[in-house]
Amino acid sequence: MYKQIAENKRRTIYIIIGFVVLIGIIAGIFAWVYNNPWIAVWTTIVAIVYAVIQYFAAGSLAIAMTGAKEITKKDNPRFYNVVENLSITTGLPMPKVYIVEDQAPNAFATGRDPAHAAVAATTGLIDVMDDKELTAVMAHEMSHVKNYDIRVSMIVFGLVCVVGLISDLAFRMMFYGSRRRDNEGSPVGYVLIIIAAILSPIVASIAQMAVSRQREYLADASAVNITRYPEGMISALKKLQSHSQPMKSQNIATEAMYINNPLRKGFFSNLLSSHPPIEKRIERLEHGKSNF
Repeated sequence: MYKQIAENKRRTIYIIIGFVVLIGIIAGIFAWVYNNPWIAVWTTIVAIVYAVIQYFAAGSLAIAMTGAKEITKKDNPRFYNVVENLSITTGLPMPKVYIVEDQAPNAFATGRDPAHAAVAATTGLIDVMDDKELTAVMAHEMSHVKNYDIRVSMIVFGLVCVVGLISDLAFRMMFYGSRRRDNEGSPVGYVLIIIAAILSPIVASIAQMAVSRQREYLADASAVNITRYPEGMISALKKLQSHSQPMKSQNIATEAMYINNPLRKGFFSNLLSSHPPIEKRIERLEHGKSNF
């Protein structure tokens, strides 16, 4: 487990470097097309500053995007007590606790580290799960906190937003610039801008998917280690599978945070999903029951 935490911290650095390189490439194309190296310099600086701000603000932003509301023990004693007991069991600081008003059963954890963490569940999840299943799901989320998965998720979330912002800026600059300077710029350069603006969000999504899928398997196993009850996690996953439905408030940037894919199902959404298939997750737990 300590090895995984250290690996997640290293992975954070690799992700930041990779995204900065991607942003630098896009900025370099801008600079070449417009024959202005300062475009590359300022685009990279703004992107880095934005990423730093996102690192500290992404948790609050993600909470706001999901529509989650913070609760106290008196608001929902059953759910709050589950999280509180897991906090004591794992030795982690008590995270902020949120509820999302949505009938789709789901849960997530966010924050930049265990001292600044938050966990949330939908009303649908709280209603459909029994106590052991609810404990297993929240143990899964607390595992994300303990393993520093939430930090990796927040970095990826912030940088995906950066790439999306720059891609949008690329299109705006290209069309605005072409109207003002019809006689300037290279057609090849404009084609490269279009390609970069289209491919960059896809590359960012693939990176997000690659980071998230393995973490879900680890969090499932970690939840079983915490609860010492594999059947609770297996039963919870089966209910997530049978009651699966898209959430009312959906955003591709926050998809990776959830225990189950909150988006509408489709070929491309499944292909680029940040979540491994639930049946595969159940299969791994079934095969590993004897080791827990």
